[in-house]
Amino acid sequence: MTTRTLDMANVIASDVTIAGDKTFSGDIIPSSPLSHRNLIINGAMQVSQRGTSSTGQGASTIFLLDRFKLQTNGNSAGRYTVTQESITDLPGFAKAMKLSCTTADTSIAAAERFFIGYSFEGQDVQLLKKGTSSAEKVTLSFYVKGNAAATYVVGFYDVGGRNIGKQFSVTTSWNRVSITFDGDTSNAPTNDNSEQLVLRFYLHAGSNYTGGTLQQVWDTTTNNETVGGGTTSFFDSTNRTFFITGVQLELGENATPFEHRFYGEVADQCYRYYQKFEPTTAQGADTKTQAGNLAFILVPFLKPMRSSASFSVTGNFSYYNGSSWVSATTSGGASDTSAFLYLNVGTNGLASGSPSAWYIRSNSQKIILDSEL
Repeated sequence: MTTRTLDMANVIASDVTIAGDKTFSGDIIPSSPLSHRNLIINGAMQVSQRGTSSTGQGASTIFLLDRFKLQTNGNSAGRYTVTQESITDLPGFAKAMKLSCTTADTSIAAAERFFIGYSFEGQDVQLLKKGTSSAEKVTLSFYVKGNAAATYVVGFYDVGGRNIGKQFSVTTSWNRVSITFDGDTSNAPTNDNSEQLVLRFYLHAGSNYTGGTLQQVWDTTTNNETVGGGTTSFFDSTNRTFFITGVQLELGENATPFEHRFYGEVADQCYRYYQKFEPTTAQGADTKTQAGNLAFILVPFLKPMRSSASFSVTGNFSYYNGSSWVSATTSGGASDTSAFLYLNVGTNGLASGSPSAWYIRSNSQKIILDSEL
């Protein structure tokens, strides 16, 4: 007979009766949600709108996989390639972020620092009760591996300057790391769409950040307590690799199984922060105004964005004016719900009463809308 234990600390039960080794009766309500436990979007590294690989990085801050920022400070000589990697050796996961060191940096300047960051909107972390006497503990879990043993640091930073961090180990096989952080009774996040809390995986740092003892409780720290001593530098060798996937942040002191979600649901969440349009065939667009040599065309968003989006266009578009394709130089702008293109046809001109429906086509041109934190 199998004995099963009911954890009453995490269950609210009414008239619970255990019958046999598999069944029970009564009302059982978990104190944590069964779905949407994970506060991380794209933790399984499924969505990568910006591409699947980027080389020669390390001089600036970039995104590749959606929602995960690769930030470099201090002009490190180290360089890396980041890829959305297809994996077959971790059951349940098909994608991971992979970092490969391509240029080593063994002469580390004091101000250097390299980390993977994930930013939270204030309105999405209210359930942490941060800044109150009831601040909740949270558990971070993730899968990591590398081509050699390593020790790195992961922790949180809030916009008020408070930090907490803990070390974790990497081996040559996939390993699920689980770390619980105490709740913070100071610095309540604002209830809005601004960046209020950041999760950081520190992979490289100079003495400004490693010269002290790692701050493992919430406090306003000096820089040299951010990473502390005894950590590995990702840039110590061109053989160095780092893989990560299955990132999950949830309330409580226990890591539950990773919460897998449908790709479409994850993509929709990512569109709040970044959207890319790369039309390869003619696509309809409504012209709102037109005069002289200028057409004003609305571009529908896939989803409303976090805030007014930055707008950029690569290349010049062409459009069909009812009888022929006309090339046009392109500019535009965006809000949080829609974007618009100005198509300038130059000497071709737009006749009065031209069609109100236009069709944009491109040859490798794209529109990018960015509202990342």
